[in-house]
Parts: sequence; structure tokens; C-alpha cells
Amino acid sequence: MEQYEAVVERVSATGRVAVLIGGMDSGKSTLGRKIAGAAVRAGRTVAYIDADLGQKTVGPPTSVTLRVLREAADADQEAMTRPDGLYFVGSTSPQGQLLPLVVGTGRLLTRAWDEGADLVVVDTSGLVSGVYGQLLKYHKIELLEPDVVIGLQRGEELDPILGIVHRFFDSEVVELPVDPEVRSLSVEERARNREAAFARYFAAPLQRWRVKPTVFMPALPALFEHSQLDRLLVGLSDGEGTYIGLGYLEYSDEEGVLRLLSPVEGGPKALKLGSVRLEDGFKVRRVDLRNLFGTD
Repeated sequence: MEQYEAVVERVSATGRVAVLIGGMDSGKSTLGRKIAGAAVRAGRTVAYIDADLGQKTVGPPTSVTLRVLREAADADQEAMTRPDGLYFVGSTSPQGQLLPLVVGTGRLLTRAWDEGADLVVVDTSGLVSGVYGQLLKYHKIELLEPDVVIGLQRGEELDPILGIVHRFFDSEVVELPVDPEVRSLSVEERARNREAAFARYFAAPLQRWRVKPTVFMPALPALFEHSQLDRLLVGLSDGEGTYIGLGYLEYSDEEGVLRLLSPVEGGPKALKLGSVRLEDGFKVRRVDLRNLFGTD
């Protein structure tokens, strides 16, 4: 479509921060990769921030992720799956995760500038409806200060969010229709995509460390039964405010020991508990930490 080609050409050549907004299966990732690829071919350094927690272009689910593109090969679909940085949120859905989502996106924006990027492309989640969708997008745009916001619109679903952008910010707003060739994924396909992404990330060899009960955030309650953490996903912290990867916990009934399994080679200093349990085949089951801990 000529409209798409014009946006890709202009943003890849002159953009500084481009934020893509659209519902599920609206083509945000495809357009974002096209912009990033065109900019890299033009000699620019591009940071691609993937803020979709469930259906990932970069890295594993449950995290905001970053890929820095310096040459054309970096924009290949397979190469894009390998993150250069991540911020662990701990959920495959943005619901209830406004604060860590916004904080994580901001942390990776700072990382992008430190890496020498001169164009940042931000691919957001498909949550665009209701008050929560508006609040999430508002605060992301407030933080990112994009020069252009690209809305991929079905009917009038983005009118409330794009209206907010017009009223509150000086970003240029570009509205594009969703490409009719974009295919909608079923719930089952989305689940399989998440499972495949986790399987890639946790492919052997995995490191194993014995875990002390004092390393977690949130802190474990007194007399907490550690077996309840079995297969729970965690973010690995370096103790300096940066996440170095993901892992999951394994509890041994025979030994009464909790271990961490992760592809990250260096041992972490601390672990953030996620709200996801990885079952057989990396199927995802959501966990409410408040219920797990018996607290409010």
C-alpha cells in the first residue's frame, strides 16, 4: 500500500522515536520491522523496543525487550528474536501491569540511547480499549516523547487514544488502515506462539543454581511452603538495577531444595517473582502472587 510505503520511507529517514499503536493482529510488528529495516539499510542505528508481553517479536514473553540493529542482517526475523536487553514484567498480559510496563519501557529507552541509537521504534501491546488501554498508552507516550505516533486503525477503535495524543502531546499522529491481508490469530495460535518462544529461550544447555529463600522480590512470607514456587517464572537481576535474563524455579520434594534453571551463564544477585507458571511444554498458567502468599 502506498500509504504504508510513504510512512516507512519518511520515518526510517527522519524519525527519532516512533510509537506504533493498534489492536491485536493489526500489523504493528510487521510495520515496525519494515521501518527498522529501511533505517538500518540507510545507515542508521535502530533500537527496536518490543513492549508486547505476549506475542513477541524480540525475546521471550513476559518482558519488555530491546534489539539494537546496526546492519541489515540484524533485522532478519530470526535475528530479531535475540534480545540485547530486557526488563522482566512477569506476565503475558498488560492487565494490572501498568507500572512495570511503563518503567521497563523507559529503562530500555535509556539503554537504546546508550547504545548509540538514532531511531527508536516502539511496538506496543494490543490493549487499546477501555480506560486501562487509554491510561497505558497515555503514560507510555508521556514517557517516550515520540515525534511520531502511528495508529493502525480498524473502524474507530483508536479514536479515543489518538484523540488523547492530539490533545496532550505535540507528537505527529499518523493514522493508517489495517492492511486487509493481515491475518488474525486464534487463541490457540497465540498460545502456541508463546510456548514456542519460551521453548527457544529455555533451549539447552541450562544452568542450575540452588536458591536461598532470601533473594526474592516480593519477599517470601514467614513459613511459606517453597514447593508452591515450583515452575514459577522469575526475572534475574544483576543487583545493579538491570535484568540479565529469565529463569524458572524447580522444587525437589526429596531434597527439600529450590533451584533456579536459566540459560543465563552468570549467576544472578536477586530474583523477581513472575505471575506465570511454566507447565509441561512451556504452557502458561497465570498465578496471582497475592493468593499464593495469602496477602492483599
